[in-house]
Amino acid sequence: MTSDIDINIVKEYWDKRPCNIRHSSKSIGTKEYFEEVSKKKFRVEPHILSFTEFNRWKNKNVLEIGCGIGTVAIEFAKHGAIYTGCELSKESLELTRKRFEVYELSGDFYEGNAEELTGFLPQKKYDLIYSFGVIHHSPKPKKIFNNLKNYLKADGELKVMLYAKNSWKNFMIENGLDQPEAQYGCPIANVYTEQEVKDLMEGYEISKISQDHIFPYQIEPYKNGEYIKQPWFSSMPDNVFKTLEKSLGWHMLIDAKLC
Repeated sequence: MTSDIDINIVKEYWDKRPCNIRHSSKSIGTKEYFEEVSKKKFRVEPHILSFTEFNRWKNKNVLEIGCGIGTVAIEFAKHGAIYTGCELSKESLELTRKRFEVYELSGDFYEGNAEELTGFLPQKKYDLIYSFGVIHHSPKPKKIFNNLKNYLKADGELKVMLYAKNSWKNFMIENGLDQPEAQYGCPIANVYTEQEVKDLMEGYEISKISQDHIFPYQIEPYKNGEYIKQPWFSSMPDNVFKTLEKSLGWHMLIDAKLC
């Protein structure tokens, strides 16, 4: 699945408003700001913690494709990973660098388009390559997956989240009741079936694909730090909601290795 959209349009979009930058009203770049961003992120997307398995990567080489403002990046570093982050958005990457400075942690950071990864990222093999909610925004996602083969150890792991076509959110989008991202005008957000993921990730052995995450909260209260569920979710038992997430979740969680 490819698109004719210019990658610079994608970059401009994320530079204008880095993902999750408004998850705190504290002064941007302070420790209090970063702490609140993380708390909010992991409250509404707790599956990130179990999917990423931070404890497993101590003293391991980890490459993240699309580190954003560093919410997951800093957790890898806190847990002892040898961290490298790549990011298309200059504005996002500057906040990640600042985040590492605030926490007095180290990492290597590279700005660039992952479609052209071998042109700017030094050759090195990684124990884990991780990308959560990023590659589906690329005009040429298959090219990214092909590039990653040059950086993954023979026994290394690839963990990726892509948007699921067969999902509650996508059904809402298709009927004009939702949009892919919090901010308007996202230039590209591909969605995939399991078979399309397998075609996209040719050359990888996929060990697991699962789905998770339906955002249940009313938007305006959520912006103000209030977690008030939509009426149709507030009356739903938790176990039923969890079942719905596993069947129609927006996030397709993929574990893979090289063939």
